[in-house]
Amino acid sequence: MRWSHAFIPTLRDDPADAEAVSHRLLVRGGFIRQLAAGSYSILPLGQRVRLKIIEIIRQEMDAIGGQEVVLPTLHPADIWRRSDRYDLMGENLFKLKDRKGVELVLGMTEEEIFAILASELSSYRDLPQIWYQIHTKFRDEPRPKSGLLRVREFTMKDSYTLDVDRPGLDAGFDLHHAAYRRIFARMGLETTDVQASSGAMGGTESVEFIVRSEAGEDWIVTCTGCGYRANVEKAVSALDAVDDGPPGSIERFPTPGLRTIADLAAAHPDVAAPERQIKTLVYFVDGEPTLVLLRGDHELQEQKLLDATGAAAVRPAHPEEIRDLLGADPGSLGAVGVEGIPVIADVALRGRVNMTTGANEDDWHYRGVDVARDIDVGVWADLRSVTSGEPCVDCASPLELWKGIEVGHIFKLGTKFSEAFGAYVQDEDGVNRPIIMGSYGIGVERAMAAIVETSHDDRGIIWPVSVAPFEVVVTVLRADDPATLAAAEDLDRRLRDAGLDVILDDRPERPGVKFADAELVGIPFRITVGPRGLEGGSVELTVRRGMGTEELGVDEVVARLTELVEDGRAAAGG
Repeated sequence: MRWSHAFIPTLRDDPADAEAVSHRLLVRGGFIRQLAAGSYSILPLGQRVRLKIIEIIRQEMDAIGGQEVVLPTLHPADIWRRSDRYDLMGENLFKLKDRKGVELVLGMTEEEIFAILASELSSYRDLPQIWYQIHTKFRDEPRPKSGLLRVREFTMKDSYTLDVDRPGLDAGFDLHHAAYRRIFARMGLETTDVQASSGAMGGTESVEFIVRSEAGEDWIVTCTGCGYRANVEKAVSALDAVDDGPPGSIERFPTPGLRTIADLAAAHPDVAAPERQIKTLVYFVDGEPTLVLLRGDHELQEQKLLDATGAAAVRPAHPEEIRDLLGADPGSLGAVGVEGIPVIADVALRGRVNMTTGANEDDWHYRGVDVARDIDVGVWADLRSVTSGEPCVDCASPLELWKGIEVGHIFKLGTKFSEAFGAYVQDEDGVNRPIIMGSYGIGVERAMAAIVETSHDDRGIIWPVSVAPFEVVVTVLRADDPATLAAAEDLDRRLRDAGLDVILDDRPERPGVKFADAELVGIPFRITVGPRGLEGGSVELTVRRGMGTEELGVDEVVARLTELVEDGRAAAGG
């Protein structure tokens, strides 16, 4: 490939709307262009990287026995209603009608369709199966941002294990777990696998693969002393001991103008320290008003509320809804004596006495509250967000919080989808059993962005050899000099004959422009060919990572680059 014939529209300046490093560099490097919010065209350089990522995924999926298929993205809406996910996915699901008025959706994942295919299996002898595809998905993302990290249209590798029993599911899950570690290592990504919420997917267990990055939107909790690690949506910590003293009687007392946890604690430190208060939140859970109770110094983790209730959607109540429901404004709310409204409480409140909470009348609170005696709690659940420094549940060491990018997610789905779509097989005893499914996803373009987020410098991208758009660029300093150009073309041919992925920069540009472009797009190795060096029989090799250089004899170049590229491929496990 000649750079002069390629479409590589590099830019000197950052795009005005780019926040994430990957967004900025992928646009500047000519890898992507935005068509609309959350929708990107993948340009030739980007496609070369994308295809190399896909090939790594495909090789590792095939290695564990995966069989590749391609399923439709346009689905009848009734299929999603059968799995109860038409409403569960809410506004994230693209919904439309065809010319005949038939309701359709654009798939954001395809458990339903794979379950329909699985219904053609009939015997335990047909199992286990691993099916996968690498296909376009759609999500009506409300806030597309950060380039390829949060989009509306994307490529996903989604795979599914089909088994007759739980041990089979566990085995398929473990196969994918190991394959994912190899896949991300080959891409040059260092990932942390963490416990995660299964969310709308359902099932009994899920694990996310996270790349540490400030550009990420996931908060991860890891222990500084042991192996505990979880997404904050799933994480737990040990509770500190609080001495409430002996139970007392409940008493109503005035709190004029006190509307916050901090204000109440400052005014009444003897009875209303934050850990002695009950925070009362009003939420609508699948449309039903619900009181959510936490300790005053704790924050609600909404995904935990979703998981605890099995709800499709939750939202905080509006101020006017709260007053209509309880007769008071936020800051004076409580659950003492409340009837007819479900109450769900965080486990940190279980057994607590001498607590303080709102009296559902502005400027009044209760003290001496005994939770078991005075509040009708319908559901106890872990609802709070873990914070940095809290003790680990396993070893009591301090927990650390950090931000990361989710690049993969694996789920033990169970039988939800197979039961919905009649995917049963006969076991050895002739008994019909629903197929037990696992689901496993990797976002291709998000992986591309994550690589850039973790592998760049102030000059541009530094691609690992395994996914670089080209492994080597041969830069001609004087493309207008026939002898120099001929020597570069000969070197380009010999490198390609040796099996290397090479681009020849034969543009009539100044050397500084060529160097800057090669560094921006992140090609791992650059060979600079110029008249002066050729007079002495040498060229210059520059390694993009670290920008180290060395002089090489023209006859040494192929052997040296072959060694470097093979080392790079081996380092990535390819």
